[in-house]
Amino acid sequence: MPVAVMPPPVVIDVRAAEEPRDVVHHAAQALVEGKLVAFPTETVYGLAALALDAPTVARLSEVKGREANHPFTLAIRSADEAVDYVPDMSRLAARLARRCWPGPVTLVLDNSHGQGLTRRLPASVQEVVSPGRTIGLRVPGHPMVLDVLRLIAGPLVLTSANRTGGPEAVTASEVVAAFGADVPVVLDDGPCRFGQPSTVVRVQGDRYEILREGVVPGKTIGRLSNHLVVFVCAGNTCRSPMAEAICRKHVAARLGCQPDQLDDRGVMVTSAGVAAACGGRASSQAVEVMAEMGLDLSGHEPQPLTESLVRAADRIYAMTAAYRQTIVTQWPGAAARTQLLCPDGSDVCDPIGGPVERYQRCAAEIESAILARLDEMLS
Repeated sequence: MPVAVMPPPVVIDVRAAEEPRDVVHHAAQALVEGKLVAFPTETVYGLAALALDAPTVARLSEVKGREANHPFTLAIRSADEAVDYVPDMSRLAARLARRCWPGPVTLVLDNSHGQGLTRRLPASVQEVVSPGRTIGLRVPGHPMVLDVLRLIAGPLVLTSANRTGGPEAVTASEVVAAFGADVPVVLDDGPCRFGQPSTVVRVQGDRYEILREGVVPGKTIGRLSNHLVVFVCAGNTCRSPMAEAICRKHVAARLGCQPDQLDDRGVMVTSAGVAAACGGRASSQAVEVMAEMGLDLSGHEPQPLTESLVRAADRIYAMTAAYRQTIVTQWPGAAARTQLLCPDGSDVCDPIGGPVERYQRCAAEIESAILARLDEMLS
């Protein structure tokens, strides 16, 4: 009986494609048809199978030479989707997901919740991605993978494109050399941007452990895990920088450290403006009033409120209802994290153009609101 000869893999040059969407549809169709697909990512090339397709996931395990104690990762669409798989995500896990994804970080989270979407995967797939009580999730930082994820049902089972024990592939030619016809579709987008694996972080409650240091150094993960409070006004020259300085003072007192040591104690405080322009300075009256309180605003440089800052923030405090509305209109996902600074719902009036006495009253109002919200700010 003749031995069946597997056809060579189809290698698609993503960079030369006239219409990238055609490549995305081709890859999605291959996955739906039960084929393994090699994707470029920002870290190394990855092998993927549709997570709902148990036979193809089994084939992925066979081709990879997976060890029983080495679970595969689930690639999902976004940080918002992570809660569907881990409904009881801790604040720290949610924070790292917001700040690191899409990107080269894999989060290993608790998978004991009975309502997570992992439970809807085939039993044999669950054994591959969650043999214990944890699940590894990642949102790859490459548009090709993300576009495919938006087209298919469910997540992808994703692993690095190398035989177990072999070097990670950072080019499509290395994938073909390692797997040949075992991987029928290979998307070639040239060398991977980073050329090394993702950093793997295990999160348990409010603690984390780096299981593998990859692209993102451990020191950076430490900074990304810090609690971030952001104060927002219009130009970031008066109210919000005063709030930042006052808040840093009181948080430091609460934690028993100096304001410049807050980062090392797991807390960051900053400010921004919805209409701020870079290159300016704090108003002279704000600098004077803060100096009266023993705080230095002389080096403050206004910054605009950006999408990355909003995504990173744990607590956002707006000086007026109008600024809060501006924030939640532009970034609806931040609504639950965005509040008025004053607990009674009143606005902090803008002292710009007024005498020093108006700035003093404004600073006193801000300090009172911060003291009232201090426990909440740190939670």
